[in-house]
Amino acid sequence: MTEQECRERLKDKRRIVVKIGSSSLTHAGTGDINLDKLERLVRVLTDLSNQGREVILVSSGAIAAGRRALGFRERPEEKSVKQACAAVGQARLMMLYQKLFAEYNQLTAQILLTKYTMINEVSRRNAHNTFLELAQMKVIPIVNENDTVSTDEIEFGDNDTLSALVAALVGADMLILLSDIDGLYTDDPRSSREASLIRYVPEITEEILAMGKSAGSSVGTGGMSTKITAARISAGCGADLVIANGEEVGIIRDILDGKSVGTLFPAHRDNEFNLTDYLYTKQYPAGQPKQGEQSAGPERQNPEDAGTDRSCGEAVRPGRIPGRRIC
Repeated sequence: MTEQECRERLKDKRRIVVKIGSSSLTHAGTGDINLDKLERLVRVLTDLSNQGREVILVSSGAIAAGRRALGFRERPEEKSVKQACAAVGQARLMMLYQKLFAEYNQLTAQILLTKYTMINEVSRRNAHNTFLELAQMKVIPIVNENDTVSTDEIEFGDNDTLSALVAALVGADMLILLSDIDGLYTDDPRSSREASLIRYVPEITEEILAMGKSAGSSVGTGGMSTKITAARISAGCGADLVIANGEEVGIIRDILDGKSVGTLFPAHRDNEFNLTDYLYTKQYPAGQPKQGEQSAGPERQNPEDAGTDRSCGEAVRPGRIPGRRIC
């Protein structure tokens, strides 16, 4: 399939996950929240919802908002301090989102996740059902990692990966990563004049993986390597992914209009895709049963615990994503 054909099909996407990073939500000079950009983002997402699309926002910014409120000039390194900043900042960030979305009469919900939510079969199923119920109610979920309780063992580490896992969890057909860079380059454009933007990546090869050099700022945590990891997850679960510059959030409309912006990674749905393969930890190694899956057999009486999608009535094997039917 050509790039133009892949771009054209973006117009028909119905279940969309949008991720925006900390560096795209804050002023570069001060680290404070960019209220003008936040308001424009809210307006774009509400309009997508008004079109009948299902929208999920994965938003960074809690630690950045909290650190400014608590007087830290740079991103703290100590985990307990970062978690304290997240506790303060998440409340402030959600207050802003709810106030701005309310201007357009759009309901929102807060969902905080950790790897444990995904690793545990019952928690994962409950999260899946919650997302579907919110979609039926036309509520826009605002997702972030639950930094205040995450440990090194169960944290996602970046919202690029988190957004891809959310896309897999809900059966999204589109993932948009808004960052501080235009897309995937042949080299780091900040340091190389020879770097050129790659508009279309039909397949993630070793050469593409080698391009994923870590890059970022004191505000965000995700570099290009995490975005390529997100692309691998989204492609496997059947969602097209576009990496684009979040400087102007109206680019979301351009992407869904099929315009050639950012870098497009088309979906290559893998029928054997299992999102828990991307969640392994020392406690739960890859390929081993995850907590809750041991007891997912016929002795369970509750169909939700057994992996049945309450909203769609669709049986799902442990770790496998549900079908993409929009309920």
